Amino acid sequence: MNERQSVLIVDDEISNIEILSAALEDDYEIFFATSGEEAVDVARTNMPDLILLDVLMPGTDGYVVCSTLKADPLVGDVPIIFTTALGDRDAEVRGLTLGAIDYITKPISPVAVRARVRNHLDMKRMRDQLAEMAVTDALTGLGNRRRMERVLDQAAVRLAMNQSPLSLIIVDIDFFKRYNDAYGHTAGDRCLSMVASALKRAMQRTADVAVRYGGEEFACVLPECSHAEAMEVARQIHQRVQLLDIPHRASDAAAFVTVSVGVATAACVAGGAPEAWVRAADEQLYLAKSAGRNRVMGREFSVQV
Repeated sequence: MNERQSVLIVDDEISNIEILSAALEDDYEIFFATSGEEAVDVARTNMPDLILLDVLMPGTDGYVVCSTLKADPLVGDVPIIFTTALGDRDAEVRGLTLGAIDYITKPISPVAVRARVRNHLDMKRMRDQLAEMAVTDALTGLGNRRRMERVLDQAAVRLAMNQSPLSLIIVDIDFFKRYNDAYGHTAGDRCLSMVASALKRAMQRTADVAVRYGGEEFACVLPECSHAEAMEVARQIHQRVQLLDIPHRASDAAAFVTVSVGVATAACVAGGAPEAWVRAADEQLYLAKSAGRNRVMGREFSVQV
């Protein structure tokens, strides 16, 4: 993982932001906010890897901001380091109790700040790597069902701010049990890996996430993707799997491996349950299979709150 990590600096004094930014900008991407309210918005928009948060600010102070961020499903796991001129132990304990991981007192020592930020970001990188392993399917290298649920939950919350569209595609390999029976499980694993590669090639946007949903089912989460765009991705998946030309003598759909695909798209709304996309895409997949398999079916729907 070589991508540049990011730090959000929150302080109502521009001079403090400049000092912290000068100490960190060579190694990290820097965002900043000068109020508690702005800090929450910037954090949700940019998803920083770490937040340096001033305690004493006009209006919403750092303690309230910390509590707000920790309760937010989008940014609740972002580590927070408090920066403050307060030097008493009670203030430090209060900050740590609210979920901060460290406490830096002013005046700022650039050397100390760099060391602490580096150490905490190194630990976060290792935690992220372990978390990624826990949500990765070992056979295909795609995410697993847990990853899909996490991505879907986060996307539904984030996109609800602007009522942006979210699409979900569910893909099922037709007559896969028969394939395993006819060719063996080793060939079945190879087939799953090839179909997974076709899914990845069909998705061109970095925000899109493909997962092995379970068994011979796959899913693709497409944030900010219209229904027409999602249907095109689904058709690309369907076509790319056909082009693999994997023989399947036990299939009633074709002489080669094919897939049935269900697509569902809806505008995200506050309080909308992510499970609504799963149900809607599953319904379309059921219709595709009932109609003879080896086809794509989809619809737009409205999320009920």
